[in-house]
Amino acid sequence: MTRLLFVLPVLLLMATSHAASKREMDSDAKAALDRAVAAAIELKMTPGAVVVAGRSDGVVFEKAYGTTTYEADARPMTRETVFDLASLSKVVGGATSVMALVDEGKISVTDPVSKYIEGMKVADKKDITIEQLLLHRGGFVPDNPMKDFSDGRDAALKKIYTAKLKYGPGKNFEYSDNSFIVLGELIGQVADEPLDRFAKQKIFTPLKMTSTTYNPPKEWKDRFAPTEKRDGTWISGQVHDPRSHAMGGVAGHAGVFSTGGDVARFCRMIINKGELDGARVLKESTVADMLKSRCIADPKDPKKLYCRGYGFDVDTTYSGGPRGERFEKGTTVGHTGYTGTSFWIDPVNDAFVVLLTNRVHPDDDAEIKMLRKRIATIVGEALLGPKDTKERGPTE
Repeated sequence: MTRLLFVLPVLLLMATSHAASKREMDSDAKAALDRAVAAAIELKMTPGAVVVAGRSDGVVFEKAYGTTTYEADARPMTRETVFDLASLSKVVGGATSVMALVDEGKISVTDPVSKYIEGMKVADKKDITIEQLLLHRGGFVPDNPMKDFSDGRDAALKKIYTAKLKYGPGKNFEYSDNSFIVLGELIGQVADEPLDRFAKQKIFTPLKMTSTTYNPPKEWKDRFAPTEKRDGTWISGQVHDPRSHAMGGVAGHAGVFSTGGDVARFCRMIINKGELDGARVLKESTVADMLKSRCIADPKDPKKLYCRGYGFDVDTTYSGGPRGERFEKGTTVGHTGYTGTSFWIDPVNDAFVVLLTNRVHPDDDAEIKMLRKRIATIVGEALLGPKDTKERGPTE
């Protein structure tokens, strides 16, 4: 916390925004991005980063900064560096795979999950729908205790299926890894193959995301951005999330590894309504359903709304950083990942930004919310023009 209080004013000063009016990324915007990331590296918020920005027809900015670690002989961060995407996996792997099954007519989002998973046929969970899990409204707690994962995958899933819900399904919003762990199992049951294989076949390969996978091969060892230590050894090329790791690195909530360029291809597919370079991944109507903002009021404060798409964050307590000050509320979507990753997409005005860092290296002490916000703001203004405060209201 002390580090964060010191960092924020310095980062704001060094990342002063430009007054861009062009849709292309101009030199002022590029310089502002350089300053913002340089400040974060100098203040040890992350050893390095990769920033990618663009539109549906291509990338207008892609740059790697810093190094993969803080060691004297650290490898430089490059555009080919492979990051643990953490919760970006919920969208890039999990939700998109669910919607691919919808496209194939194998499931409907209104189906109860218990139709496909026997363990969900318990009294309080038998009516939970696929849609409720996609929106984090299923009633699951955010995470089970790690001890529940000590006896293997099947035992861990059974404890999730039988654990007491936090609230009645559909009654509230609670961001939950468990919701997507269950969705990951649903994908495997319906597709009759594990999530990682299905996602590769239906998403990664068609989009030519050649550096995107669960459980990346050891041959990529010189490309990984390490995270923390586990049992005294740096976590490199293995998923950082302890629950996903306990489940073999393949889970609906975490486990995907990728590069900035590959995540950009995913963003472009979404803006292009399910297609990229002639390869159709999702139907246009399916992407529209994913992006549609669905809001629910906080039971304790009806004026407070939590808005999500299927997998995507739209406007919740998690949105302010990665959305920045230029991308509009309600019509833009994105997600963050615990390891220091994020993306934000404006499908209406044709723009996106990707920021990948390994902020959890060498420990879980750094905070990059302000960096996310500055990067998104700079890119948003560069591609969409400066914010019209008279027409759009005060800055968030």
